[in-house]
Amino acid sequence: MRLLLIEDNPELARATVERLQLDGHAVDHAKDLSSAHDLVAVTLYDLVLLDIMLPDGDGRSFLKELRRGDDAIPVIAVTARSQVADRVGLLDLGADDYITKPFDFSELQARIRAVLRRRGGAASNIASIGDLKFDRLAGTLSGKSGEIELRNKELRLLEVFTDSPNVIFGKPQLVDHLFSFSDDVSENAIEVYVGRLRKHLEGSTVSIKTVRGVGYKLEVENG
Repeated sequence: MRLLLIEDNPELARATVERLQLDGHAVDHAKDLSSAHDLVAVTLYDLVLLDIMLPDGDGRSFLKELRRGDDAIPVIAVTARSQVADRVGLLDLGADDYITKPFDFSELQARIRAVLRRRGGAASNIASIGDLKFDRLAGTLSGKSGEIELRNKELRLLEVFTDSPNVIFGKPQLVDHLFSFSDDVSENAIEVYVGRLRKHLEGSTVSIKTVRGVGYKLEVENG
C-alpha cells in the first residue's frame, strides 16, 4: 500500500518509514504541511499518518481540509496529547483512528491493518478468494496445494487486487500503490510481481487476467 507519513521529527520519521517499508509498504515522507499538501495533490494514498504538531501549522487543519473536500483517504492521527477530549476531537474531525506518542511499532502496524481492513469492508485479516484463503497478517496464501508465504511486494499487490476484484489496474496505478517517490523502478517491475503472483495462483479458481493495452484484473471462476 502507498502511505504518506507527515512527521517533523527526523529520527522518528526515519524509523517509521524503515519499519513500514519492511512490511512491504511504499512510504513517502513529508516533514511539514506544505510538503504534505504538494504530495496529496499529485498522489493517491491508501492511508495518511498525520502528526498533529507540525512546524508550519496544526495537523488538524490539514485533516479538516481533506474532509471538507470529501477526500475519504484513511487518516491515523499521531498525537502527544493523551486527554480524552483531544482524542475525541480528532475522531470528530474525521480521523479514522489515532495513536499517542510514544508508540510501539507493533501497535502502529496493527492500527494500520485495522483501518485498511475497514476501508476494504473486511472484518478479519483473513479473506476468502475463490478456493483460497489470504491471510494479510501472516502474509500467506492457502489452498488445496498447501500454504505459500508471500514476499512483501507480492503481498501488497495481492491486497490491491483483492480489495477491488474485477477492477482493472493499469501499470502506472500499480506502481503508485507499491512504490514511493524515492524508489527507482519502472513499470516492468509490475510485470515481474504479477508473474510471481500468477505462479502462486496456478491450480486455483483465482487468476490475474491481462486486459490488453489497459492493465490487469483479478478474476474468480464461478463454480
